[in-house]
Amino acid sequence: MSSHLDTRRIDNDRLREVWSVRDFARRRRLDEAEEKRLLIVFGSFATKQELFDNAQRPCLFR
Repeated sequence: MSSHLDTRRIDNDRLREVWSVRDFARRRRLDEAEEKRLLIVFGSFATKQELFDNAQRPCLFR
């Protein structure tokens, strides 16, 4: 069984939240090299989804 999804009721604002790359790096405890890489890729601001998809964090336990 399928259901109809009314696209007018979807909250698009949450999908496009724009965050500061520097604040994101500090909150996620990214190192300076990763912060610099994200700044080169996106500039000072990027959407939340872009940051989470592209941030890389080294493995701490190996």
